[in-house]
Amino acid sequence: MDILVCVKRVPTVGGVITLTADRQAIDTKASGFTISPHEECAVEEAVRLVERFGGSVTVVSLGPVAAEEQLRACLALGASAAVLIETPDGVETGPIATAAALHAVASSGAFDLVLLGNEASDTGDYQVGIRLAHLLGRPAATGIKALTVADDGASLAASRTYRGVLETFTLPLPCVVTVKEGINLPRYPSLPGRLRAKRAAITRVPVGADVADDFRMTRLHVPDVPEKQATVLGHGVDAVPALVAVLEELGVVPS
Repeated sequence: MDILVCVKRVPTVGGVITLTADRQAIDTKASGFTISPHEECAVEEAVRLVERFGGSVTVVSLGPVAAEEQLRACLALGASAAVLIETPDGVETGPIATAAALHAVASSGAFDLVLLGNEASDTGDYQVGIRLAHLLGRPAATGIKALTVADDGASLAASRTYRGVLETFTLPLPCVVTVKEGINLPRYPSLPGRLRAKRAAITRVPVGADVADDFRMTRLHVPDVPEKQATVLGHGVDAVPALVAVLEELGVVPS
């Protein structure tokens, strides 16, 4: 089966998030870039399916030339081909424009399955998968934590947990599925895989001139971090009564 996996170049932010002076973007001077954890699992799931059924895995990303680094990382994990829909540096697209750009690639090939992460780790808008499925006219399932393709390759079962209830959907192929982190454990790239990815050719296509969102971002806002306060109960054995009182209040020990 032939699978298309859509990935996004996102900042690797492990500490305090800071914004640029114009508050239009995250300041990434002190951070690297990667793809979202959900998308790492989508690539792994695609590679596993192709290992079982045969076929190919194509990864596609909408972003600047620098996004080739993330595409090569996917190639090192076992993807067969990569496509970069190239945008000018500093240009950000919303979910409407992103889905439209991805549709140009997804509709150009006979892909049996299109996989995406459930949401990008930087914007978390949850929209691209649904919008892409609508443009393709294909059924879709989102938030999936387990995926099983039928032996005949004609359909798949996609499962997720919603409010404590397990839901399983049967979708005919071709279809679109967004997966969540935890559906699998992504592998580490091998040395031969890294060397192969380094030499691989990445197909570049320009973003369509008519692809644009009908909205304008005014500014980003970093939520206030909740203040933390510590209370010193005492020192040494003198703190024991106060500690017992706190534990009783919390119901840890009987009063």
